[in-house]
Parts: sequence; C-alpha cells; structure tokens
Amino acid sequence: MFVAPINTDLLLVEAQEQSLYLKLIIQINKDFNLANEGIDFPMSISPEELKIQLHEKIYRMIMYKFAEYLNLLYIIDVAEEEIKKLDGSDLVVLAEQVTYLLLKREWQKVWFKNNY
Repeated sequence: MFVAPINTDLLLVEAQEQSLYLKLIIQINKDFNLANEGIDFPMSISPEELKIQLHEKIYRMIMYKFAEYLNLLYIIDVAEEEIKKLDGSDLVVLAEQVTYLLLKREWQKVWFKNNY
C-alpha cells in the first residue's frame, strides 16, 4: 500500500532507497514537458539540488506564469483539495509546500508503476 512520506527530504530518500530516484526525475521531466514548461533535470542531479531547482521553478511560475502554474498542477494531477488548504500569505513557503505536493504526486505515479 502506498504511504506518502511526510516531507520532501524523506520522499527523496525513499526514492533513492527503492532505486526509483531516476524514474522520479524522468516522470518530473515528462510531466513538465507535457505542460509546455520545458524543464530537463539531468539524471545526475542530486536530490538536494532537485529540491532547490524545483522550488525555484514553482516560485517563478506562481509569480510570473500563474495560468501555466495551474495547468501544471492539473497535468500532474495534484489534488485541488490539498492546494486549497495551503496558506498563500508567504509565496516562498507556498512554493515550498506546492513543491512537496507535486513531488508527492510524481512519487506516487512512479511507485505505482513500479509495484503494479
């Protein structure tokens, strides 16, 4: 049964422990490209760097490309209820929380493809 890690760091550690980290990167690249938000994380990117770059990308999208940001959430299939629960008063914190939700959904896709 799929149980999502409680934060981004634990999620990335779990992906590495299950040897699915590269598949997670592939899934992220694929979904961003489907949303016409060209992103191409190299397979050699460290989990810490992935977290930082993804956070920066989400922050910039919220600030400057909001319609594209909403489209990305739709394509990745991040739960609308979870997004609505977030406090948008601090955009840096919001982007960090959205990054976790996005990674959680992508990890769920990778995990299910691997296990079923």
